Order: sequence, then structure tokens, then C-alpha cells
Amino acid sequence: MASKGTAALQAMIEEATVDTDGCEDERTGLFTMIEEHLAVPFTTTVLGVEVTVRTIDLTADTIVALCARGHHRQRIDLLDLPLPTPPPDGAGWIDAYRHWAGR
Repeated sequence: MASKGTAALQAMIEEATVDTDGCEDERTGLFTMIEEHLAVPFTTTVLGVEVTVRTIDLTADTIVALCARGHHRQRIDLLDLPLPTPPPDGAGWIDAYRHWAGR
């Protein structure tokens, strides 16, 4: 699945941030769309190690993926999370978040 074009990403961002007031509200709107549309759990590779992304969480200043491998748990900033090929359903919302964040 190819990455969405800039116009499509902008349209997604506008949909997620309608009626928001400021950066924090916009991030919350994008988080809501990611949470609603991203198919979790899914597996991906982080630093050469396969992990399972269990859920997505909103922190004070970013959106994180809650990753697991065995008994180990780690929060990874969604901006830094490598996506698998093919990406999970709803990953376009991660692309929109990254575009919004300038990444």
C-alpha cells in the first residue's frame, strides 16, 4: 500500500481536527482517529527485534505505541515507530499524524 498523497493527508488532518482549538486539541483529534481506525494488535520490527503493538496511547505531548515482546513492555513514539509491510489497516492515520507533525 503506497503512502497517501499530501492532499489526501491534509483532508484526513482536517477531518480529525475540525472544531479543535490549538495544537493539543489537534493532537487529540488525530489520536481519536488513529485509535478508532488502526487495527491493533500488529507486529513490527524495532531495532531488529519483533514486537507487538498492543494499543495506542495519548501522552501529554505525543502519541505512543504500547509495544510488547514477551513480558517486556515499551512505549515508542508513534512518530518513530517503523510500520510493517504491508501496514495494518488504518495506518493512513499514522501517516496523517506524521504529516501534521512535520515528519
